[in-house]
Amino acid sequence: MKGQARGSLGRVGALTGLVLITAVSRGVAQQQEPPANMFVRPLVSLLLPGTGQLLAHQDRGAVYLAAEVYLVSRFLQLDREATMEARRFQNLAFDVARRSFGPTRRDTIFEYYEQMERFAESGRYDADPGAAFAPETDRSTYNGSVWLLARRTYWEDPDVPPDPTSPQYWRAVQFYQARAVGPNFQWSWRDHSLEHEVFRDFIKRSDNAFRRAQNQVGLLLANHVLSAVDALISARLSAAAGRTAQMQTSVGISGRSEVRFSIAF
Repeated sequence: MKGQARGSLGRVGALTGLVLITAVSRGVAQQQEPPANMFVRPLVSLLLPGTGQLLAHQDRGAVYLAAEVYLVSRFLQLDREATMEARRFQNLAFDVARRSFGPTRRDTIFEYYEQMERFAESGRYDADPGAAFAPETDRSTYNGSVWLLARRTYWEDPDVPPDPTSPQYWRAVQFYQARAVGPNFQWSWRDHSLEHEVFRDFIKRSDNAFRRAQNQVGLLLANHVLSAVDALISARLSAAAGRTAQMQTSVGISGRSEVRFSIAF
């Protein structure tokens, strides 16, 4: 009887120990697994900076939100300024340098206007008034520089033309025809050097505005990421400590930055 009692007690003790081990294991697993709502605040902060902090009643969320509003408004302002300057140099190019070559306005890619900035004249597309095709040979013009590049690329000697029926000659011609400015897009700033300088200034101002607008996009992305990381750190600290935890960042007048972590007791 004593042996049976001891065996029963042993089985009961083993069963009790198994239950305790299982309960402890489940508790540890529950502590190790992050709650599903831990990632809610980081996600909403990634979409709209400051939202995750405001949901946690953290005042610095207003800073992220204010930065977002400022950066968006600054981007729109710079983009509008760049577009306005682009219209100015396009209008000036057509009214002064292009109008005599074609009464109908045709706009094209920005690289075209960059070449107008570099070269005072586009040059002729076809220098032969007859039925034959002859590229522009004046190297000071844009088309002439394209023909020079074509000759240097495909001819053994750019100053000595090969047989006009040879593959080398026709490859150079095809290279020229694919890159030269055609009759509808020719230009000339001759006798309009002052307008050409104003045109260059408009392009420079437009480029600077577009570049600054792109910088604002980078700052916008950084604000989204920083707000999301901030919300994630706060959420994980709160989950790990079992209490409300906050991360506070501040920048002093001297430029010294400070990060503080606080946990409620």
